Amino acid sequence: MDELDAAVLAELGANARVSVPKLAERLGEKASKIYSRIDRMVESGLIEKFTVAVNHAGLGYAVKSVMGVKMDSRKRGGILEALFEIKGVGQISEVTGRFDILLTLYARSLDEMHELVSEKIGRIDGILSSESFVEMKTHRRDALPAPEGA
Repeated sequence: MDELDAAVLAELGANARVSVPKLAERLGEKASKIYSRIDRMVESGLIEKFTVAVNHAGLGYAVKSVMGVKMDSRKRGGILEALFEIKGVGQISEVTGRFDILLTLYARSLDEMHELVSEKIGRIDGILSSESFVEMKTHRRDALPAPEGA
C-alpha cells in the first residue's frame, strides 16, 4: 500500500461510481495503472466490495439511533435471530465493553423509535438491559488513511 493506493481508496470512498479514466485524470496517472491498482486491491482483499450507501432519511427513516444491549449469552443465537426479524434493525455488532452488542436502528419518527426499542427489542427473551443513543448529526470519513508502514 502506497500513497497512490491511498489516494485511489479515498477517491473511491468518496464516490465509488467514478469512472477509472476520470479517477486517473484526477490523480494524474494513466488509466491502465489505476485499473491495475484497483484490481490488485480487490485481489488482495483490501477492497472487499463496491456497494451502495443508502440515504435512509430519503427513504423516510428520519431517526437513527445506536443501542447498546446486554444479553444473556446463553440465548445469543435466539436474540440475534429475533433482532434481524425486526424492521428497523440495520446492523448488529458484537462488541467488547459494557455492552455485548450494538444495534444501529432506523425509524420514521421518535414515536416509532420508542416502539421499536420498548415494545419490540425490549421484549426479546434474554435481553437484560439496554441504552439508546439518538443520532443528532453524523460526521463521516469513508476511507481511513493507511497505517504507517503499510
